[in-house]
Amino acid sequence: MEDEQELPLQPRTQHIQEFTNETWWARTGWPLPDHLVLLVWSLIVSLYPLGGLFGALLAGPFAIMLGRKKSLLVNNIFVVAAAILFGFSFRAGSFEMIMLGRLLMGINAGVSMNIQPMYLGESAPRELRGAVAMTSAIFTALGIVMGQVVGLRELLGGPQAWPLLLASCLVPAVLQLASLPLLPESPRYLLIDRGDRATCLAALQRLRGTKEVMVELAELEEERAACQGRRARRPWELFKDGALRRQVISLVVLSSAMELCGNDSIYAYASSVFREAGIPQDKVQYAIIGTGCCELFTAFISCMVIERVGRRVLLMGGYCLMTCWGSVFTAALCLQGSFPWMPYLAMSCIFAFILSFGIGPAGVTGILATELFDQTARPAAYMVCGALTWTMLFLVGLGFPFLMEGLSNFLYVPFLGICVCGAIYSGFFLPETKGKTFLEISEELHRLNFPQGPMWKGPEVIQSTEL
Repeated sequence: MEDEQELPLQPRTQHIQEFTNETWWARTGWPLPDHLVLLVWSLIVSLYPLGGLFGALLAGPFAIMLGRKKSLLVNNIFVVAAAILFGFSFRAGSFEMIMLGRLLMGINAGVSMNIQPMYLGESAPRELRGAVAMTSAIFTALGIVMGQVVGLRELLGGPQAWPLLLASCLVPAVLQLASLPLLPESPRYLLIDRGDRATCLAALQRLRGTKEVMVELAELEEERAACQGRRARRPWELFKDGALRRQVISLVVLSSAMELCGNDSIYAYASSVFREAGIPQDKVQYAIIGTGCCELFTAFISCMVIERVGRRVLLMGGYCLMTCWGSVFTAALCLQGSFPWMPYLAMSCIFAFILSFGIGPAGVTGILATELFDQTARPAAYMVCGALTWTMLFLVGLGFPFLMEGLSNFLYVPFLGICVCGAIYSGFFLPETKGKTFLEISEELHRLNFPQGPMWKGPEVIQSTEL
């Protein structure tokens, strides 16, 4: 539930800014000037994506040195430390503790958002790989909704309860620490990276609930033979290898499109649209919960249909629908002074836009690195994907206020262009991976990268897993 920490912070802006000013006054005897209060608040907000970038860069080495499961367990250290800092920041009179806690929470999110889909995708059977990996999107959406709910004024959203609200990130960490040790390590990591066939067999039998796993083990042995003799790739090496050209382009284009499509910004814009539609100020918080529920609902739907319709259809359909609803949303903003029902249309478009995002881009993008890259390149691919995601998130947060001021009612036009590009690339250039083994995917990608080249014989048959 990586995003659970981000959303409770938004409605508590005034409380934390007041705490910052009061803390400075108690220390110096002078109030903090308004522009410095805003600066401190901006640092508190921006340290989360900065930590996410650090976490994404840590995810690759963690996944290789510690394994997928142990990395997720160790990653909870950051959450526990952040929760302690948040919980005692008010008593200690230290806004610096909030800033450090936000950085640590960002690191945790960066690591988990990369390693979770990697662990799930490597552990799932071929016919359920997409659906299982999509559960990361479900729990991310669930984290958003939980953050919105616990942030209600009636719960932990009051002026005195905000330290507990921020410290509530400890709950999912405790749940993971209690449940994850009961699950085995990724069978692919055990066999291909560590060469431990016996433990891999035991892990497969536990995950499948049967001892009849020799066919799947044989597939893993073939994949191991294809990767034998190669060390783990470094992130910059992905851009130099012609055999990975289509994979890297797909990862960069679609990861960037997911963050630049405007979904995060529409959450920020939703409150003002709801007020324009006549929803009372004290009821807007309940309407905001509806936006999170929309993404959670479509994540469930996408998880159920991904193995039937495929990844490419969900991505292309999601971006096409987002283009449609974003265009209607822009028209509604331009005409809201001309027709009394336009604010209601704009509000409906917000829900439809978020529903469309949840259908495809929200979940499918996160599993591309698992399916498009082999075992030696996968951790580095997730590092590239994570670094792109958090950098784009930071840039969108930085630039959105200027877009609002400069483009006014046309602020979503740049995002619509990104959605169109995402739909075109998904429909014409992204290979379908539904129901295929990792070796079959590698063979198809080889043909795409070298249409006139020699037939695929597998990679140069891991002496070392050094990153």
